[in-house]
Amino acid sequence: MPSPTFALRHVTLVTRDVGRILPFYRDALGLIARQPDARTVTLHFSADEPAIITFTADPAAVEPTERVAGLFHLALLVPDRSTLAAVLARLIEHRQQIEGLSDHGVSEAIYLADPDGNGIEIYRDRPRSEWPVAGGKVAMFTRALDPRGLLRELPSPPPAAPLAHATFGHLHLSVSALEPAKKFYTSELGLAIRQDTYPEALFLAADDYHHHIAVNTWGHPAPRGPARLTGLAGFSAASNRTAAPRTLTDPDGTRVTLEPLSSP
Repeated sequence: MPSPTFALRHVTLVTRDVGRILPFYRDALGLIARQPDARTVTLHFSADEPAIITFTADPAAVEPTERVAGLFHLALLVPDRSTLAAVLARLIEHRQQIEGLSDHGVSEAIYLADPDGNGIEIYRDRPRSEWPVAGGKVAMFTRALDPRGLLRELPSPPPAAPLAHATFGHLHLSVSALEPAKKFYTSELGLAIRQDTYPEALFLAADDYHHHIAVNTWGHPAPRGPARLTGLAGFSAASNRTAAPRTLTDPDGTRVTLEPLSSP
C-alpha cells in the first residue's frame, strides 16, 4: 500500500471542569492522562505517545442548550476485532453507558459520550478487500452489531489497556451547511468525497480510506458564533500538501492546524 498522504493528529476540546471528564477517559477508556496545569488535561494512548486529546478548562464557557456546529464524534481506531471486544468488556466493567453498536460494512463500532456530551466512537476496520463499494466509492451502511458475538472474540486474558495501540481514525463534525464544508475540506485539506448517499451527510478522505472527515447537518445545527462554548475548539492533521504548519478556520469556526506529514 502506498505511503499515506494525510493523518489526523490531535483534537482540542473545551470543558468547564477537567475534573468531571478525567475519570471517564482515564478509568473507563484507560487512556493515559497528564495534567501540565490545573486547567489542562492531555490524553495519550500510551505513555510514550503524543497527546491525542487536550482538554482546556474554561469555567466561563457555556454548554450549548441546542445543537450547534462542532463535534459529532471523534473516532479511535483499534487494530482488530479482539481489541474492540476488549474495549467493550472494559466499558461494561466500568458500567459505562453505551449509546450504540453498529456494523457499517467497512467497520464495526461502539458509540458513547463523555460526561460533557462529546461523542466518542471506537471502531475496528474490516480488511479493505471486504469493504462494500458502489460506483467507485464506499457504500457504508448502518446495521446493528451483536454485542454477544463481539464479546466471544475477547482474548484471555484481556489486555490491561486495550487502547494502547489505537490511532486517531476519523472525525465526524456537525456543520451548519454541507456545501461550504465540502468546499473547505476538499480544497483546503485535499480530501475526496468517498460517500454522499447518506441523507444530509458527506464522508471525505485521502488515500481511498472510507473517511477521515465526515460532516452532517442532522438536527440543523446552528453556527457556533462568537460565544465561548464547551466542545470542539480545533483539531490538527498532517498532510503532504503543506511544507510548514499553518492554521485555517472552517466555515463554522473550527480551527484546523495543518502540519507537514513528516512532523512527529
